[in-house]
Amino acid sequence: MNSESSANPHHIDVKEFHPRAQAAIADPKLRQNFRRAMDGLISKRKDAFEGMDLEALRELGANIRLRALANLPDLLEQLETKLTANGIKVHWAIDGDEACRIVRNICVARNAKTVIKGKSMVSEEMELNHYLEEHGIEALESDLGEYIVQLAGETPSHIIMPAIHKNTGEISELMHEKTGTDLSSDVEYLTASARQQLRERFMNADVGVTGVNFAVAETGTLCLVENEGNGRMTTTVPPCHIAVTGIEKVVGTLEDVVPLLALLTRSATGQHITTYFNMISGPRKPEELDGPEEVHLVLVDNGRSSIYQDDELLDTLRCIRCGACMNHCPVYTRVGGHTYGTTYPGPIGKILMPHLIGLDEGRHLPTASSLCGACGEVCPVKIPIPDLLVRLRQESVDGDKLNPAKVRGHGAKRGTLEALIWNGWSWMHARPGIYRFGTAVAARLRMLQPGQLGGWTKYRTAPKLANKTLHQKMKERDQ
Repeated sequence: MNSESSANPHHIDVKEFHPRAQAAIADPKLRQNFRRAMDGLISKRKDAFEGMDLEALRELGANIRLRALANLPDLLEQLETKLTANGIKVHWAIDGDEACRIVRNICVARNAKTVIKGKSMVSEEMELNHYLEEHGIEALESDLGEYIVQLAGETPSHIIMPAIHKNTGEISELMHEKTGTDLSSDVEYLTASARQQLRERFMNADVGVTGVNFAVAETGTLCLVENEGNGRMTTTVPPCHIAVTGIEKVVGTLEDVVPLLALLTRSATGQHITTYFNMISGPRKPEELDGPEEVHLVLVDNGRSSIYQDDELLDTLRCIRCGACMNHCPVYTRVGGHTYGTTYPGPIGKILMPHLIGLDEGRHLPTASSLCGACGEVCPVKIPIPDLLVRLRQESVDGDKLNPAKVRGHGAKRGTLEALIWNGWSWMHARPGIYRFGTAVAARLRMLQPGQLGGWTKYRTAPKLANKTLHQKMKERDQ
């Protein structure tokens, strides 16, 4: 995370998950907005894969990502060589701060005062907009969803659909208040109004900034997937294009992109393919009529190298940012993305953000899951999200193996009473005689059991102890 995030008015305290979750659950409009949107996305995804061998395609996608990660250092070097030969300038950033400085330095070198941005989760991770604004450079989002949340002074609540937490009425009121459009429930009118407002900004912007969906090492090609045409405008109209991406987005060949694209679009929005698929291979050549004069790529590490060194957590870097795990997650669909207080919410955020910010800071995230397994079942590249959640839950108590320095000196995360209870449970279950005696006594005293058991019974009925043990019932059955 950007070290200046504490000064960012949009920055949210990650540790306040539970109070925000309570507020979200108590907001019927928010829950209705998410439920309606998630149901639609689940249905579209199912229809989009109909007639296809989905498991074979998922297996192929997973293998492509695993192969790319296995060869990541070599592929990154090959990518830099090819991009440089194509005329694209490559920059390396160890963290979000350095990435922000690189983008700003490019803007300063061009005397740029305005930046138009295509959708980019890495730029959200960097808190790039806030950084540029602090240094006198205006940054305007051009993706419709990002534009809406920027007008509202919010952060995205979903990695694919940033304004999914708002319904049409709320968006209409926001645009009326901020831009003067008429109050209307006509989605086409609202979209056309936003397009009109942005068109002039495209034409006058000094720099365009986008993300990257896939970076192809073989050819030095940056692939950008989008639906609105704003990405293509951002990469071609301003005289300078800056692409920012995490180092894990590299793939070996153009052939690798085909199955990943099929998985991405169907998993994300239920489309067979998005409206636009951009392939950027260099700046405008002398004989060409359009395109940017300069193209830059900023490759951002920001903790990914540490993840890469762990054989299990490495799977996190397979992610192609489709959002399917969020759409099927019973926790995310009830509390929404802002509850998490992180750049990446939902199941993928629960396993990725603890690595990026440290498990000591984000230790509540892995527990915000029912472990139903839906996220793992729908992940197009077969990331074992539930298994990683279980590991992180254990590490949140026993210590962060990936970033031990970030928890050193804090002591055990398990409270004294909880530790005594579990140690007692372990001791008792290791001694059959004492276990049988204890359960027999507990069964006889079951009427004295309290009806409230802390947070467990806030939304659940307290389970009652059986009047007979399992061993007793088995003996009675066999008699």
